[in-house]
Amino acid sequence: MTFSIIQAQADTTAFADTLTQSYSNTWDGSTGLEHSGPIMKAAASHDLIFIVLGVSLIIWFLLLFFIIRVDKKVGKLENELQQTTKKQDHET
Repeated sequence: MTFSIIQAQADTTAFADTLTQSYSNTWDGSTGLEHSGPIMKAAASHDLIFIVLGVSLIIWFLLLFFIIRVDKKVGKLENELQQTTKKQDHET
């Protein structure tokens, strides 16, 4: 019984090893980058998650800025509407 469990673990490890060999740390597209700019060097590095994180943070901050700006404009319009209704109530 224990032999089948050990064999299954060995098979899983061998399967994972083939995946790591297929997707190894060396990227064939990164050859010849010695003369490229810093952005291309950063994009070709192995830390692409930081680039994705930076872009997503920029998008989130822009969305937050837009929402705050729209909220301020709507609040200003609501105040103007309340003032005009108060003026109309006082006139009548």
